[in-house]
Amino acid sequence: MSRAWQSEHSEATMSRLAFNRHGVWAIYRFEMARALRTLFQSVVAPVITTSLYFVVFGAAIGSRMAQVDGVAYGAFIVPGLIMLSLFTESISNASFGIYFPKFTGTIYELLSAPVSSLEIVIAYVGAAATKSIVLGLIILATAAMFVPLRILHPVWMIAFLVLTASTFSLFGFIVGIWARSFEQLQFIPMLVITPLTFLGGAFYSIDMLPPAWRTVTLFNPVVYLISGFRWSFYESSDVSVGVSLAMTLGFFAVCLAVVGWIFRTGYRLKN
Repeated sequence: MSRAWQSEHSEATMSRLAFNRHGVWAIYRFEMARALRTLFQSVVAPVITTSLYFVVFGAAIGSRMAQVDGVAYGAFIVPGLIMLSLFTESISNASFGIYFPKFTGTIYELLSAPVSSLEIVIAYVGAAATKSIVLGLIILATAAMFVPLRILHPVWMIAFLVLTASTFSLFGFIVGIWARSFEQLQFIPMLVITPLTFLGGAFYSIDMLPPAWRTVTLFNPVVYLISGFRWSFYESSDVSVGVSLAMTLGFFAVCLAVVGWIFRTGYRLKN
């Protein structure tokens, strides 16, 4: 009897420890299918918005501006535009993905399913990051139709793209759990991330700012993300690429720690 119980207990323990790839794939596939159902909102609208940015900033303003750090202004703003879309879309996709089960009440089914908290995070964050990366590459291709582009470090470009998408998808996951209404769901992307991006050197080099404002801007974490990504294109950056990478990894680690705390304490998971 004791041996049988030990055998069953061991099998149950191994089952919990085994990675449930089928569960992760099911959640991931559902989230990706939702993006296809809202294709206009997910892809077409951001591409149209990016094209308008190029018309206004690249053509109208860029024709009146000299080069920035030896790069034509139209090409200079491309990394910033990609990062702007990456930030907002990553947060929006991940936050809505986890908030909707809370809103409909299906979060209880998710929490009682044979998937661990790590597997839930991998599925939702992975799907949100995938959608953002695809969108970023589409915007990159769109930008190439307007301005001549060169990517001096393509491997680093992909690395920063994946890392930033994953980091802000994690942040969006946190926002989705924190939010108690659709208004709160839109608060962070609209009133926090967008202003920080515009103040983070998306459309200019922070070296163009007065010394006092440049010092203040260095406290903006978005500066380091955009600077590192722009370096991968033109080897031109406002801060050291090593500092940019360290700040991005640091933000990722903080978000990961917060998500771990949420699942340990159950903070707002069910309401």
